[in-house]
Parts: sequence; C-alpha cells; structure tokens
Amino acid sequence: MQNRFDEAKAKTIFDEKRKLFGRGLSYTEKILFLHEESGASQGRKAPGKDGIRLLPDRVAMQDATAQMAMLQFMQARQRKTRVRATIHCDHLLRAREGSEADLKKALISNREIYDFLSSAASKFGIGFWGPGSGIIHQVLFENYAVPGGVMIGTDSHTPNAGGLGMLAMGVGGADAAEVMAGLPWETPYPFVVGVRLTGKLKGWASAKDVILEMLRRFTVKGGTGKVFEYFGEGARSLSATQKATITNMGAELGATTSVFVYDESMDEYLRNVGRTAHADWAKSVSELLSRDEICLKHPEKVYHQVVEIDLGVVEPAHAGPFSPDRVTSVREFKDLAVRENWPSRVSTVLLGSCTNSSYADLCAAADILEQAGRHGLKAQVPFMLSPGSRQVYETIKRDGVLDKILDAGAVLLAASCGPCIGQWDRRDFKEHLPNCLMTTFNRNFRGRNDANPETRAFLTSPAMAAVLALSGDVGFDPQSDSLRGADGVSFKLEPPETPALPPGGMVVLKDGYVPPPEDGSQIEILIDPGSQRLQLLQPFERWDGDDFLNLPILVKTKGKTTTDHISPGGKWLKYRGHLANISQNMLEGAINGFTEETGHGTNVLTGAEHVIFSDLAAFYKENTGGFVIVGDENYGEGSSREHAAMSPRFLGAKVVCARSFARIHEANLKKQGILPLIFEDKSDYDAIEMEDRMSFVGLSKLKPGSTVQCNLTRKNGKTIFVHFRHTLNEEQIGWFRAGSALNSTR
Repeated sequence: MQNRFDEAKAKTIFDEKRKLFGRGLSYTEKILFLHEESGASQGRKAPGKDGIRLLPDRVAMQDATAQMAMLQFMQARQRKTRVRATIHCDHLLRAREGSEADLKKALISNREIYDFLSSAASKFGIGFWGPGSGIIHQVLFENYAVPGGVMIGTDSHTPNAGGLGMLAMGVGGADAAEVMAGLPWETPYPFVVGVRLTGKLKGWASAKDVILEMLRRFTVKGGTGKVFEYFGEGARSLSATQKATITNMGAELGATTSVFVYDESMDEYLRNVGRTAHADWAKSVSELLSRDEICLKHPEKVYHQVVEIDLGVVEPAHAGPFSPDRVTSVREFKDLAVRENWPSRVSTVLLGSCTNSSYADLCAAADILEQAGRHGLKAQVPFMLSPGSRQVYETIKRDGVLDKILDAGAVLLAASCGPCIGQWDRRDFKEHLPNCLMTTFNRNFRGRNDANPETRAFLTSPAMAAVLALSGDVGFDPQSDSLRGADGVSFKLEPPETPALPPGGMVVLKDGYVPPPEDGSQIEILIDPGSQRLQLLQPFERWDGDDFLNLPILVKTKGKTTTDHISPGGKWLKYRGHLANISQNMLEGAINGFTEETGHGTNVLTGAEHVIFSDLAAFYKENTGGFVIVGDENYGEGSSREHAAMSPRFLGAKVVCARSFARIHEANLKKQGILPLIFEDKSDYDAIEMEDRMSFVGLSKLKPGSTVQCNLTRKNGKTIFVHFRHTLNEEQIGWFRAGSALNSTR
C-alpha cells in the first residue's frame, strides 16, 4: 500500500527537528520532513529563501497537461515511472448536448490523444482513467488521497486532496516528468499559516463560503509561498468533502497548498468509499501525524501567521466577476448588481466541477430543488449538472438524488471539467452580449467559460446555485426573498439538510480504469509525423554564455495576466500536445499596456500595427534573436499549464520580467530555460516604453541572491538602468544555462 513509512524513523526525524527548532511541529512540517530527500540538509530552512527537495508518493496528470508531460518524460529515456502515477481523461471532453452524446463525440474527436496517452501509460507503468470516469481531483480523492502523503499533479487544483490530510501541489509537466524519472521535486520552503476554525456553519453558509472568506481576506496573491493548515473545533465539524472544497480553492489564493489536520471525518470518508485498509493505516499513525500540542496552546510559536475564522458568522456569498477574490455577501449582492449595471437575469446556472460535485454538494442542490418542486416550480433558466465522477453519478442515481435534479430541468453533462475550463459549446446565449453566469466552479476569469468577454461569471455554493436556477434573478436572496410556485403559493426556501456521506456507502467501481501491465516495454507509442495534435519535442537550445543584448519588448501586459490569458484553453485545448500549434495562441487574451489592445502588438522594427503576438514573436526571434515579456503583478496566476511558459520559449522569449509572479508559473518559466526576473523597484514597470530595447548584462555571474542589471535604451539613444532580483538557486541556474531543466538531466 502506498504512503507507508517507517514509524520509528519518523519519530527520530521529528525529535531531531523539535530539538533543532526548539519547539513542536505543525502537521505540514511533519509531512514535509517525512518526504524530504534522503541526505538533504538537516539544518533549519528559511521560508521563502531556501528550497526543500521532496520525494512525492504519487504523480497525477490530466489529459490536457499529460500530453506535454509524457512527451517530456519520453525525452528522459526511462523504461518505467519510478513513482506511482495516473493519467485522467477529464479536460478534453466538450459539453454540447448531454452526457452520452458528448462522450461518444469525444471518443471520436480525441481518439488520437486518448490512444497516445493510454499507450504511453501502459508502456511506462502508469494507471489510466479513461474519458467519462471523472474529474481528476474527485477521482484522486476517492481512490488515492491519503493522510500524511505527498502528491504532485499537473493541475493547479491538486490541493483538493488536502481535504484528506494530504500535502498535494500543482506543478508543471516537466516537474511530473522529472519525478517519474526518479528525481526529487524541489519547491521553496513555505511559510505555514495556521487557520483556526471555530464554531459551526449555520443557515445558508457552506464550505464554499469559508474559502471565499479566505479570498476576501488574502486576495489572489496573498497565499504566495504559503501553506494554509486548517485546524480547530470548527475544522472537526466539517466533512472531508467540505474540507476538500476549501483546499481545492486554496489554489486561488496562490498558495503552495492547503491542508486539514487528520481527524475522524477523514476516517469516515475512507471507509465510506471502501478504502478500509487506508483508513486503518491512517488511524494507526494518527497520533504520530497529529500536530504537536504547542500548535494548539501557542500557535504563534509555530505558525508564520495565525488566522481565526468563526464558522458561525460566515455568510453565504458570491464571488466575481473576473476574479475569485471579489467577494460579496448574498445579502449585499443585489445592490451591487444594480450599481454595476449587471444584467438582472441569470443567463445559465452550472452545477458541479472538482470544487463542488461531491455527494453532499449535489444532495444540497437536490434538497432545494425538491422544496420548490412541491410547489410545481422548476428551473427558470438553463441549468446544467457535471457530476464529479462516475462513482458520484452512480451513487446519486441509486439514491434518487439525480432524479430530483433532472426533474427540475437540469441537463446532465459528462463527469468531466466541461464549462469550467471553457470546454463548452454554449448555445443558450449569443456571443459578445453581457450576461451573468452563476457557477459552483473555482475560477471566473474573463472569457474562461465561454470565450465571451462580456460574460460575468460568479462563483457560489451548490445550494445557492440551485436557488438562482429557480429564481432566475441574480439578486435573489433566500434569506429574505420568497418564490412563487406554479400553484400560486408564495414560499421561502429553507437551508438544505443533507447527509455528509451516502448512508448506503459510495458506489465503488473502477469503470474506465486501465491498470498498467507488469511489462510494457514492447508497447510502441505511435505519433503520426503529420499530426496536428501531437508533436515530438526537440530540446530547446542551450544558453550560449552571452548576455542578452538589445532585445525588443514583445508586450508589457496590463493588469491581471493569468495563464488563461497567456495560453488560452477553449478551442486551443486540442493542441496541447503540439507545441508549434498551441504556440499560435500565445498571449491571445493579454492586454497590451502599450496600446490597450488585446492579443496584438506593434512591430517596433517595421512599424506594423495590430500584429498578433505569436506572429510578432516569430518575427523578433528571426530578426533580433529573441524578445522580452514584461508583466504586471502576480503574472501567470491561475492554471498550472506549462504551455504558458513553453510557448514563449518556443517562440523566442529570453526573459520574462514582472512586478511579481505566481508560484507555479515562475517555476515553469525556470524549467523551460526562460529567465524570470522581478523588478526591484516596482515603479520601473511604469517607466518602460514600447520602443525601448533591453540588455541584460553580467549573466555569466548569475548566482543565488544576485541582482541582474538591465540597460534600458530609449528610442532617442538615452540609456537608463533598471535592476531586477530573481529566485533561482544553483540548480535552477544550471537549468537556465542548459536551456531547460530536462536538458540538464541529459
């Protein structure tokens, strides 16, 4: 069984660390130290400065990111993965007509990709979950997440497993490839933030509202470099799946990960889904893995910061539009909608996603819909359901929960990501018209769900989503407002009362799972040289040792620039395994701070205007040897998609300099051999002009903690000096010199 460790050795490690620190240990620290690379430094590590090298128990990949991860792993020339790993087909399945029809079309349209991934999985000893089996994070939660373990996944919402007491981090495909090749995974040693939960949720408040409250306090970049560790009596009152909702959306904080301390709810969940052996093991080591007593009595001595949230005062809320940290209570939302002149009618309600598609979540929605059904009232607007997994689907079908949702007018979609990631052939609303979309998802960036920049997408709880499907009014508040049924009776909805777990246990099945053969060495992986969706990778060129001189600026992005803006999904998702094709979308959604246009720039060599960034990048690569991208705050926020780093590298980017970076994207830039630099003086961002040329000098002397000087040459020939800092360690500087992390392993 995975995740076993030597208990005697663990006790020795913990005792040594307690002596070194002069204090007790947090739950997070214990898991980190158990998984630290053998022979690693035993000295104290400075959060945010030092790195820690970890040996994960498991690697997980979804079908969009697995393509590039496996193409990179093939370059490592390994016979078999050294770490347990799975591939999950959840991202490429497009929502159109309904579950069965969409799945049939996906099996045809994506056959080339599914065949590649399944054959690669079989060859290299990787488990394969086929299309329709479920969303990666839900499947991992049901089958693999274990208290005290460490997992990395090529999706930013991998921290979902933190609801079962597992440290789970989102990474790029290169990280996954390296770990599967037997190398340790290095990450900055995190600050650990203790989040003490007291009280109990009441009324219409939900776990979704807890993480929205965290986002309101910390914003989308407030978790950078941090692990959020939840504990306290309030934490014990939450179910494992409620905990998972909170840790899942910890990704929106920019956090390294989030985790709940092991408790009885995790034991109950593991047994409910038939994982008795894992439950017994976790219970047997629970005392060892519990936080030391000092964490409760004197948390300020252990945690970098202590946050207090009384669950009893948490209010139901909506978040949006365009950012998950724009949080407004349901009580205040109607007035805000009026002030902002948002459409008053809900255009569509979307229920599900990895964040909110557990049995309890769907029961909550069903309870609300059943209440309305007694008065003959059904959904008043288009309403869609994406179950989290095949297991969830079969369980809600068995228990009559599914019928309640479908009877209210919902359309059943496949157990996949669908509209959450833009895999949605939306037909209920005309393009480019303002509308309000209410979802139980985790992200709401502009254009993410339907490619319509005028769609205002809001995040909410499953119960509130059901309420809004019934009312159709964005400002409806069930705490004060009434509905009128088809029977003419005016009535108020009551907060849902639902079981945390299915009383009859979760339906346990492995539909769609293909275990790897004992020996896959004879399996051949075929990639058609003429394929438009798959392309073998060629190593990036090594650094020639020269400074980067006189480089033009491709773009100075303005405001929020997420990985969705840098490498959009939607129609481009099908090219995730073809670097040349996917690179044609580079920066398609980014706002050019020089011209205020989106996805286009000006060629400073020819004067040509309104040039798409991919074409402009190719021109600069051919004529100047490369270019620079300048970013604003938290550049690269959002998804873990490494295409947002690989595409700029492929098209000739040498440097990306920004006011600040999101963690995963900065790591991906390093992995691909791009130099990520941070303005020492953030105001220098404002001083950069479109026709400036940037020369980065002294690169041969690059070392940890050093600064990098840029000679910025104006159009009139004047030169000013801009200084940057970086976070590269010695190994990462080696990646830069080699041209990529993978190059350095050859």
